[in-house]
Amino acid sequence: MSEVVDLGKSDPFSFANRRLLPPFAALRAFEAVGALGGIRRAAAALNLDHAAVSRHVRRLEMWAGCPLIDRDRGSGALTQDGAAFHGRISAALNEIASASVSLTRRGDDSRLTLWCAPGLASEWLAHRLSEFSQTHTNLDVELQPTESAPDFTRYEADIDIRYIVDGRRDQYPVASDVAAITVARPAVIAVCSPEFARTIGAIESAADLLPLPLLHEHDASQWRRWFAAQDVEVSAVSGPKLWHANLTLNSARLGHGVALTNAFLAGDEIRSGRLVNLTPPGPEIILGAYELRARRDRWRSPAILAFRRWFQKSMAQVQGPVSRAA
Repeated sequence: MSEVVDLGKSDPFSFANRRLLPPFAALRAFEAVGALGGIRRAAAALNLDHAAVSRHVRRLEMWAGCPLIDRDRGSGALTQDGAAFHGRISAALNEIASASVSLTRRGDDSRLTLWCAPGLASEWLAHRLSEFSQTHTNLDVELQPTESAPDFTRYEADIDIRYIVDGRRDQYPVASDVAAITVARPAVIAVCSPEFARTIGAIESAADLLPLPLLHEHDASQWRRWFAAQDVEVSAVSGPKLWHANLTLNSARLGHGVALTNAFLAGDEIRSGRLVNLTPPGPEIILGAYELRARRDRWRSPAILAFRRWFQKSMAQVQGPVSRAA
């Protein structure tokens, strides 16, 4: 016989006292104001009129019996009481959101959400994803190119694919509840357009690239590490910063300079003749790896397992460009 537990008596903060809870809409509005730094920003995020958000906050202040926003300092500045309250309700609302997503997405293998580094997503994965979809017609696949890693606890994505720079794992740390595998460690090569290649002399060593316009992603660190791996001393590296691998490749295609890339991002372009490989003879330079991640408790779910196997096989089939510019 099952035991009936009177939760109202066993827990002083349970059903009997939930009349003490403030209005949920007011809590949600106040949390957004504190998180985003202003009523107007919160209104835009919640798709509400700013006057409605302001009324929600004032209603919460009336319920609390104290000011939560320091209006003398601005509409987004919290009082001491407001900041303390905001910290606790933010954690609670995040937990509610996480629990809700976990409930609604439990065991859902009808859709597969992929987050991926923008360069690989646009230059390689997007062109091949139809192959996976054609053999897995039961799956609704969504690809989102992004520099940010997802919050797996909130099911923002089923799979995440990152390029992990050697020695920089702190940029994309792996939580204990996340499983990860290294899929490929591609060699880094230098490329440019055929037209640009015709305007420069023969490239016999890495040092020959130093005087040329060099194209960068976030900063010059990749070029510096590439030169250092070939014992080339570099005092200064100039050139525009374009932030994403696909943008640096496009700039190279347009003849604006030389970009660093790999066979996954530029192999198709080299084989088609839209880019040429300027990499000088010598050992391969490897500066990082592509890594696939997913929640550990869903690592072997049918959808994730199917994609992992297809992705690993597809990447293993990639042959690096064999020809160099003459």
